[in-house]
Amino acid sequence: MPAAPLSTVPSLPSSPSPSFRGRIGCDANSGYYAAPRRYRLHLSLSSPHSLRIAITHSLLGLEETLPIELLPAVPDMPDGGHSALLPLYEASSHRHSGPAVAPVLSDTWTGRIVNSHSAHIRHDLARHFGGDGPDRPVLHPHGAEEEIEAVEHLCQYRIDEAAQQAGQADVDEAARRTALSSLLRVLGTLEARLAHQDFVLGDRMTAADVRLWVALVQLDTVHRLHLDAAAVHRVADHPHLWTYARRLAAHPAFGCHLDLDGIARRHHARCQGLEAAGAAVQILDWAAHITDTPHAPTERRSALHLGPSGPA
Repeated sequence: MPAAPLSTVPSLPSSPSPSFRGRIGCDANSGYYAAPRRYRLHLSLSSPHSLRIAITHSLLGLEETLPIELLPAVPDMPDGGHSALLPLYEASSHRHSGPAVAPVLSDTWTGRIVNSHSAHIRHDLARHFGGDGPDRPVLHPHGAEEEIEAVEHLCQYRIDEAAQQAGQADVDEAARRTALSSLLRVLGTLEARLAHQDFVLGDRMTAADVRLWVALVQLDTVHRLHLDAAAVHRVADHPHLWTYARRLAAHPAFGCHLDLDGIARRHHARCQGLEAAGAAVQILDWAAHITDTPHAPTERRSALHLGPSGPA
């Protein structure tokens, strides 16, 4: 059965642009170019933006090439920034007035920030740092960029934002129903795809799987808390989709970075909404599926093409 096409969505208001948009080039003439241990990632794994980068970093086997500095799950500054990042922000932007937020890709040669945009960082890691080893996936295969971008849009607007709106108590009921319907339609499309293939775009893992998996983590660990029980049961009623989520949770490049306690603490520190009945209806027991996962970054499975697992 052919997979249903993944379409993009109309343009919606976006969040404020990150302050730094430097890109990694191909050689020394590019200014910022790939060199072992020149750069450093500053990540808070409770943030979905940082989690996506950490997974990409592990899939590409960059532990020795590009060090990671882990930041606390909950930012320690009133504006939502990390005090540990302040020196970098101040060195990179004179009188920087915004929060010192993660993720950040910094250049140790200059002591400045290269980029603070999650999608750009992930793309540059895959394009300029990822090797050609047999155990490393091609996260951006030739000809797949349009589909990967479509998945990015679907996750941002039709999963992340739709789930958030569906659980907002200060939004009228009709708007919540519309948002939930939008969310369920996308989950249904993904369910149909994953009933006949192992990954979002086919039989091999791509960047689209990293994006979708983190969206599913957020859906179950954060957005679910503000949905009613009936809505959560409808979200959970996509067995192929959640089997896929379990299977990737057991993969060491994914599961080892999942900080469930940190996600909960970050959410409770930032969230102003009330919990709903859906908080008691967990979709996946994420901790159970990552219990036996090797947590050392160098302990990675050689085969990334994992077959579907059975029910939990």
